[in-house]
Amino acid sequence: MPIRRRYPQLPKPVEYAHIGWDLLIIVAVVLNLGLLLFDSLYLIGPFNQAVASLAPGFHAFYENEVHSRFFHIDLFFVGLFVVDILLGWAAAIAERRYHRWFFYPFVHWYDVLGCIPLSGFRLLRVLRVVSLLHRLHRLGLINVTHWSIYQFFFKYYDILLEELSDRIALRLLGNVQQQIMSSDSLTERVIDRVIMPRKAALISEIVQRLESTVGEAYQLNRDAAMSAIDNLVTRTLNESPEIQRLHRLPMGQTTASAMQASISGVAQRLVDEMALGIHSPEFRQLVERTADSGFDSWLSVDQESNRITELVLYDILEMLKEQVNRQRWKDRYE
Repeated sequence: MPIRRRYPQLPKPVEYAHIGWDLLIIVAVVLNLGLLLFDSLYLIGPFNQAVASLAPGFHAFYENEVHSRFFHIDLFFVGLFVVDILLGWAAAIAERRYHRWFFYPFVHWYDVLGCIPLSGFRLLRVLRVVSLLHRLHRLGLINVTHWSIYQFFFKYYDILLEELSDRIALRLLGNVQQQIMSSDSLTERVIDRVIMPRKAALISEIVQRLESTVGEAYQLNRDAAMSAIDNLVTRTLNESPEIQRLHRLPMGQTTASAMQASISGVAQRLVDEMALGIHSPEFRQLVERTADSGFDSWLSVDQESNRITELVLYDILEMLKEQVNRQRWKDRYE
């Protein structure tokens, strides 16, 4: 199935056509709302009499041509707005503006509700201005972020959103703390449901890290280790009474030096073989068996360790609550 992709940017003539149509609809909205307002006032007796006395010709024209046909005139505007929704929906489908073809009426809910010929819904048509401003801002013809009214509302929207999210986060963290302190077997459940199913992976990770750490450390400090082994062998032989007696014999000094070099070489070779053997399958199996045998005993808990674990988790959550409760918006706006 081919992937449907939205156009990253519409051609400028298409964008300008959208702007022109939006302006036309906004003019129609202003005319419609103005007509609704005037006709509502016209139904009030004192206002009707004032218009009749001040402009009798206009009063007669409005009474015969507009007020008597007001339902049909308003129905014309409703039809225009319905056509606007259908055309906008078709354009959104053609431009692949949304992820699904039926998203348009939900995104432009204010236009859909504004078609309902009731006074409360008619005012929603004014929100079309927001859609027009967004399009003009996207094209770079205006920059609403520099407007004082935008900065004013954005500031308090940002503060409100942060305060609400902080209150929700604090409530959630507090509920987690209550669950931790009221639970009698939290540590056991964490071990059984989180750690034990990943036992093999954890042991493999321990062995891998051990191999990497020891191997790198040995390569970096090999010269120092070889020198330390040589010094240790030399000091040990010099302190040995048997070697001191050997020095008194003919060729004893030479024999002792050869013995020292041999023992030092053997010890250095042994350490090298051990370092290289860390990466062998046999060593890995040995470490895995050792870790596996000690894993269960390491995870065994009693009442005291369970309580300590709960207190640690509780204090961590309390620290997070203190961090969340800090009103960071004051640093941005003060």
